[in-house]
Amino acid sequence: MKEITFINRNKARWEKFEQQLKKPSAVNPDSLADQFIQLTDDLAFARTFYPGSHTLAYLNSLSQKTHQEIYRNKREKGNRIPAFFRIELPLILYSARPYFIISFIVFMASWALGVASSLADIEFVRSILGDAYVNMTLDNIEKGDPMAVYGQMGELPMAFYIIFNNVSVAWQVFLYGFLTPIGAIYRLFFNGVMVGAFQTFFYQKNLLGVSTYTIMIHGTLELSAIVLAGGAGIMLGKYLLFPGTYPRKDSFIYGAIKGVKVMIPITIVFFVAGILESFVTRHYNSIDNWLNIFIIATSMLVIIWYFFIYPSLVHKKFKAND
Repeated sequence: MKEITFINRNKARWEKFEQQLKKPSAVNPDSLADQFIQLTDDLAFARTFYPGSHTLAYLNSLSQKTHQEIYRNKREKGNRIPAFFRIELPLILYSARPYFIISFIVFMASWALGVASSLADIEFVRSILGDAYVNMTLDNIEKGDPMAVYGQMGELPMAFYIIFNNVSVAWQVFLYGFLTPIGAIYRLFFNGVMVGAFQTFFYQKNLLGVSTYTIMIHGTLELSAIVLAGGAGIMLGKYLLFPGTYPRKDSFIYGAIKGVKVMIPITIVFFVAGILESFVTRHYNSIDNWLNIFIIATSMLVIIWYFFIYPSLVHKKFKAND
């Protein structure tokens, strides 16, 4: 984007903000914080594409004035992170909702394909999950403990292993967006087929209820995070493939920044899911039904609230203060 175009698109908002700073006591603190986030985004953009320009100097000066007003008590470290999760990130999540929906549709379609393929071909499960895993699970079923895989390692080592593995998978799905949305969709599709094959395998052994009951203790968060990571990857690829009126490089950088920010809460979700899988799922035989239902329901509500409902509320508030 040419600098003059960047200025023309944002000049009115900057001037309005500058006028508000002259009477900060009359400005809603939340509105001031919201606009400051927009300003810092503009500043980051100018630093990247217009270094040494008058625009950069102007935005830097305006940002410093705003910083002094908002953080007069020098509580930046204590306020910046909460502000990010409370305002900036929800606004990004709101804009990413269409990509999350596409990701969910792809995942469910691939899950259905995994189910259908497993029902049609008994060897399909082995081709997806591997002979070693299938044979081990068959042995566990014969021993009367079909979910024994979750108790093979110590709780802490297992937690580290699972968290590392799951976070790696999620970031792979996201980073495949560098290959356009098709890359992210490909990785997401493979994961969906694998889950479908996994569940069908237990269904064929008359253990679908047990497997679902056990897996969803941690799987509610884990599977949701995979779908959300797929959405972030599709979004990344979209900005590369369809830059709109922006230069492709600028559009891609902007999309990458947004995508990485979306991946922050997703990574946190995987940490929690890994802890549940390591310390709770292994005790599926001794967990009361009400506790299991509570964990699953709470996990689902957290995902729906923070990734969908809360971003809508923040967006409405932001638009009202604009």
